[in-house]
Amino acid sequence: MKPRIGIIPGDPGGIGPELIAKLLADPEVHEKADILLIGDRHLFEMGQTQADTEIEMVACDAHKGDWTDVSGLAIHERETIAADDVRLAEVTHANGHSALSNLNCALEMARDGIIDAITFGPFNKAALIEAGLGHEDELHHMAEFLGVEGYISELNTLNGIWTSRVSSHIALKDVASYITEHRITEAVHLIDRTLRRSGHSRPRLSVAALNPHAGDNGNFGMEEIEVINPTVETLQAKQVNVDGPWPSDTVFLKAKAGEVDGIITMYHDQGQIALKLMGFDRGVTVQGGIPFPVTTPAHGTAFDIAGTGSADVGATRAAFDIACDMVSHWDSAA
Repeated sequence: MKPRIGIIPGDPGGIGPELIAKLLADPEVHEKADILLIGDRHLFEMGQTQADTEIEMVACDAHKGDWTDVSGLAIHERETIAADDVRLAEVTHANGHSALSNLNCALEMARDGIIDAITFGPFNKAALIEAGLGHEDELHHMAEFLGVEGYISELNTLNGIWTSRVSSHIALKDVASYITEHRITEAVHLIDRTLRRSGHSRPRLSVAALNPHAGDNGNFGMEEIEVINPTVETLQAKQVNVDGPWPSDTVFLKAKAGEVDGIITMYHDQGQIALKLMGFDRGVTVQGGIPFPVTTPAHGTAFDIAGTGSADVGATRAAFDIACDMVSHWDSAA
């Protein structure tokens, strides 16, 4: 059976609706999965206008019966924002409310087995917070909404290179306090499990150091000696295929050369800078720790080009493909 992918437009004021329209204009996308659009019809129509394409959408109630039997592109229509209230390239409560409401609906459908995975257009965090998000990012909202109590972290991937984080959306001055055996272990297990769910039978993992030159034997910090290296050795003793800690300015060279599949970074920008330099328009964010695949392009809402029709669909297509691959391998790699 094809994977059943639910797609939501993201922030109405950004490039999400346009990207979804460009994604759906590719016939191969429809061959790869059964697709359910979740959201306001006028948002998807706006995206099609921006992308200069036209796609027939067939209304259905996905809560009633098998929506995959619909002849054509199924849309579970919602009313989250009036067309006159959409503001391109602006942070507004209405835009944020629409994005958050559609996300919650998609989460409920995935939780209830109506869809297998979610791919969403970019969110604007400021708009989500203005609309009542209550968390620093959408991942923590998803975890609370679904009752997830285990370790969660955004994972990023580009051209087969994956990263997870020991710390994420926190101040840089607080990072060192997050470098613990428990958090490193959880970050390693999360990326290992996610890579297996993406088709890697035995992922090759490397842990990045926190300090310059991996601490230089304690001259530039003791975290590598006292915490990171002992944790890596413990994981190796448990047959996890991981090494490190490697200086963060060289570990990505190993990945770029194809010597490693995943890198565990100590903080947000340590991995993000490297991946975005290698291909900003192709990176994907995977919401790690959620009980089903949730993917999105790693770039943002791009307010500077919203509505112009010039958005690059590459990362959105990659996010969709990864969601499909993860559905196919999900149960076997649990």
